[in-house]
Amino acid sequence: MKALSFFVGIIGNIISILMFLSPVKTFWRIVKDRSTQEFESLPYICTLLNSSLWTYYGITKPDSYLVATVNGFGVIVETIYVILFLAFAPPWKRAKTAIYVAILDVGFLAAAISVTYFLLQEDMRIDVTGFMCSALNVIMYGSPLAAMKSVVTMKSVEYMPFLLSFFLFLNGGIWTFYACLVQDWFLGVPNAIGFVLGMAQLVLYAIYSNPEASKQMAADLEDERQTEPLLNVPEQK
Repeated sequence: MKALSFFVGIIGNIISILMFLSPVKTFWRIVKDRSTQEFESLPYICTLLNSSLWTYYGITKPDSYLVATVNGFGVIVETIYVILFLAFAPPWKRAKTAIYVAILDVGFLAAAISVTYFLLQEDMRIDVTGFMCSALNVIMYGSPLAAMKSVVTMKSVEYMPFLLSFFLFLNGGIWTFYACLVQDWFLGVPNAIGFVLGMAQLVLYAIYSNPEASKQMAADLEDERQTEPLLNVPEQK
């Protein structure tokens, strides 16, 4: 069982690395156009915080080095993404991103590590850190919900990168399996939720990835708006 869990953990590390690298194409586009366009920074801010806490959890909990190493890699990559977003976002979006970073990735992270390290004993420290990691993992997997809303509204998947959604789906699945093998429910529950949310994003791709269909649906929606009366006058009886 230990050999199997190690093997699954290695596969999970590979998939997680691919997940962390999946937005590279998006950020290459941002750098090339020198604009963040309609892309949202929140998924990357949440992922940076999530990776930071999972790294801390992996260091704190014995025999969890596979969790620590891959999330340490994620911290480096996500930091680069956030810096690029700050560099190329318009002023109002840059200010909003900077506030989120200061509150979540600096303030909350420093407070969480300080409180658990200095005030809690080892077992309680692991449990509290694991609980925070689980909650933040759900937020990380749920953060693309804003992009999913845009997909439904715009009838287009342009601003929801496919590779990120695909690897979130795979990542949630493989780490759920790993968590079952090592009986780490802090790791298992949020990744199971991520697996379901990743599947939902792929379903949206199946629905809205056809450009012609998306354009037709958008045109139909616009026609309906144009034919609606400005005022709804009740019928006279």
